[in-house]
Amino acid sequence: MPEESFKRKLTTMLSADVKGYSRLMAQDETATVQTLTAYRELISTLIQKHRGRVVDSPGDNLLAEFVSVVDAVESAVEIQKELKAKNAELPENRRMEFRIGINLGDVIEEGDRIYGDGVNIAARIEGLAEAGGICISGTVYDQVKNKLDLGYEYMGEQSVKNLTEPVRVYWVEMKAKSSVPLMGREFKMFDKPSIAVLPFVNMSGDPEQEYFSDGITEDIITGLSKVSGLFVIARNSTFTYKGKSVNVQKVGRELGVRYVLEGSVRKVGNRVRITAQLVDATTGGHLWAERYDRDLEDIFVLQDEVTQQVVSLLAVKVTEDEAIIQSCKCKQPCNIEAYDAYLRGLQYLSRFTKEANTQAQEMFEKSIDLASHFVLAHSRLGETHLNEWIFGWTQNPQSLEKAFELAKMTIALDDSLSEPYNLLGHVHLWKGQHERAIAELQKATSLDPNNADGFAGLGSILNWAGRPEEALGVVKKAMHLNPTYPVYYLWSLGHAYFLMERYEAAVEAFKKAVNLNPNFQPAHFFLAACYSSLDRQTDAAAAAEVIKINPKFNLEHYAKTLPYKNKADKERYIAAL
Repeated sequence: MPEESFKRKLTTMLSADVKGYSRLMAQDETATVQTLTAYRELISTLIQKHRGRVVDSPGDNLLAEFVSVVDAVESAVEIQKELKAKNAELPENRRMEFRIGINLGDVIEEGDRIYGDGVNIAARIEGLAEAGGICISGTVYDQVKNKLDLGYEYMGEQSVKNLTEPVRVYWVEMKAKSSVPLMGREFKMFDKPSIAVLPFVNMSGDPEQEYFSDGITEDIITGLSKVSGLFVIARNSTFTYKGKSVNVQKVGRELGVRYVLEGSVRKVGNRVRITAQLVDATTGGHLWAERYDRDLEDIFVLQDEVTQQVVSLLAVKVTEDEAIIQSCKCKQPCNIEAYDAYLRGLQYLSRFTKEANTQAQEMFEKSIDLASHFVLAHSRLGETHLNEWIFGWTQNPQSLEKAFELAKMTIALDDSLSEPYNLLGHVHLWKGQHERAIAELQKATSLDPNNADGFAGLGSILNWAGRPEEALGVVKKAMHLNPTYPVYYLWSLGHAYFLMERYEAAVEAFKKAVNLNPNFQPAHFFLAACYSSLDRQTDAAAAAEVIKINPKFNLEHYAKTLPYKNKADKERYIAAL
């Protein structure tokens, strides 16, 4: 039959299958078939209720089609909610959870059957969904994004077998789309081994040595975060437990991790003692403990030993590239005075004030003078110059160029580190080079797949570049990595919602940002713009009172500094102020 004689049509396809079907069959074949039969009948009834039809249902798979995209998504949501209720009545190991994928596309119709790329895409998208979850293609999202009270998280472009072009994929949040991640909630466990490194206790008897124990902790977190087979909670979240007597099991529940690493540091003269213990947060049981007594000059090697021991205990496979990066770090010569100055610089850098930024510059410059090969000191020094340019702490127009040069120099010295790519990306943003900025941040997050700030930065740049749908998913990933996230995560989340014209969701995000840090001006500005866009002028006027925080504020000057790629985005925001 020649291809031109095929009957074609545009339709919406729903593909579903059972996650872990083989395991269920191996455990109890009869019970599995009974459950599958009952669930399939329920699914078929709900599909028909939403004006769809079942095309085929071989084994644990099911393919259905709908004339309406909205009907297909509503049907999928009801199916998953009904199955969740049914599964709650079963023992955990006997629950049958379906994954669902939905695509709108062109298909070949032959009798009651449908074939073609559109069907293949639906099946591919279904495979990306979590058990009990729903994923949709970009063509479906474009049709339903403003029609249903649901949330959507962008998962990026995904390849499909036999297709040259990737497919946009979104995860469906089966709740009101105005929801915003909340700080302090308990997060779910992740599929790969998950770990939180609590602040190592300073046992030196000198409070002035806190920076050193904090630096050791941060370096171990950084070492673990570069292993793609691990899910590592960010420093900002774990350091909220600093100085507190903690229950490890509670920490595990609050941060959504299986394992917790804790320890102590004692620095005396040129000797250092580090103790470390790995705890299973689900049981409270100790899996490993070790005490290290070393010369201070061996501190880098010691940190790597702790990292590698944890990776080995958790049976995580390290890729060839990750192994090369780790071995390179071990071979770096260590000047302990340079390292000490670097740690002091980090302490100042985290304060985000003009005075502390200047002190950080001095410490990083001292570190470089003592050890010119210490590449991270170059990158952090670049951050201080970028900060002074962004926040207006200097009249020197060369600050941005200094940051640019230091980023390039750091990459030339060591291209395996994520930090200089992060820095370079933000420099490109403020130079108006959005696509180059995105590329650098994507490189940074690929080198350090657990870097929450890297993902938050990428999300922010995607917003400025006019790609808020992508930004939304990236920022939410950062929030999962850093559950007690800083204020600018919420601001980036709200910015994405604002650009997508989801103003109620944006208001919720910006209000939380303002409550978290009342002096964070951008949140006030965008909150006022959201209220204005919703025609809530009284609320808009109240939100705009932030101008009193900065009496020198000038709207015209402010508009010029906004690094939007699309002129229309900037004009819509400024017009709403």
